[in-house]
Amino acid sequence: MPVDEARLIDKLRLVEALHAGAATAGERDAAESARQRILRRLRSTERADPPLEFKFTLGDRWSRKVLVALLRRYGIRPYRYRRQRHTTVMAKVSRRFVNETLWPEFDEISRTLRTYLDDVTERVIAEAIHEDRSEAEVMDAPRRVGRPGFGADRGPGAAS
Repeated sequence: MPVDEARLIDKLRLVEALHAGAATAGERDAAESARQRILRRLRSTERADPPLEFKFTLGDRWSRKVLVALLRRYGIRPYRYRRQRHTTVMAKVSRRFVNETLWPEFDEISRTLRTYLDDVTERVIAEAIHEDRSEAEVMDAPRRVGRPGFGADRGPGAAS
């Protein structure tokens, strides 16, 4: 396993430990005990705040994978109904657990992974394709002649 990836995994375990309320450095290293604390919190929360059906609409498949993994980690069954988009995840869980634990942890893990993937993507593109990683130039659109929706601006392979 590459060093960067090992550090990422350690950082993600630390995120879980922090969301479980870890108080000491030793606790932060004990990912399993953190998971158990979160599971206990989930069970006690469900008694006072019964599970509701939540619909999570995520922007991409990477975020969906993170949320599905978190739900499964805490014994919550993720699902979606037929014809729902693949980026939709349904789950029955208490509102309090979502607001206080699940979503903050998901958000931090997702942000951490996104940063890591962006860095790797930038590095690979610079080394393998082209070193200039700046954004495409922003220009004013040319004036259109003719009917809107027809012409070269329709996308790759479009005939003029």
